[in-house]
Amino acid sequence: MARKGSCERKTKETLITVSVELDGAGATEMATGLPFFDHMLELLFRHALIDAEIRASGDLEVDGHHTVEDTGLAVGTALKSALGDMTGITRFGASLVPMDECLAETSIDISGRPYLAYSVELEPEPLGNFDPGLARDFFQGMVNQAGMTMHVSLRASGGVHHSLEAVFKSVGRALKQAVSIDPRVTDVPSTKGTI
Repeated sequence: MARKGSCERKTKETLITVSVELDGAGATEMATGLPFFDHMLELLFRHALIDAEIRASGDLEVDGHHTVEDTGLAVGTALKSALGDMTGITRFGASLVPMDECLAETSIDISGRPYLAYSVELEPEPLGNFDPGLARDFFQGMVNQAGMTMHVSLRASGGVHHSLEAVFKSVGRALKQAVSIDPRVTDVPSTKGTI
């Protein structure tokens, strides 16, 4: 049975549609109006081996905050939907990803308890029409709706572009592990019997 999830989020500020398939190959279609953000989302889902399609329109004439945050909320909702009752998932995932001079580390627990620890210090350098500080808003929205704990740190930084590439790839790699099915796990991976 395919593990697919979707979300449509409509507010006065944004319209976001997201669909994901957890057992995919990392095929992506991204259109958020923020080209650098599209690139980061492609990296995340490609390295997670999750097929994803995201369409977003928002009040970019104001700034990118609403679009980026609401995309995170919609992605988290779609991921939670695709995970279903979470039977058989690995639950935990971790990765350490270099990107030339940069090194990013991510640890994930699909625990039902949303928490983000984000230790990523970046220069306030605009990347096209994308503010690098908005990456945190995306991840906060994602973990809140998916119900996961995620720790992300940039252990060695360099240029802002490479630093964020390392971060998004690291999150993708950790997510791939956490959502993967372990054939030895026949129920929910928790001593409580639920997540």
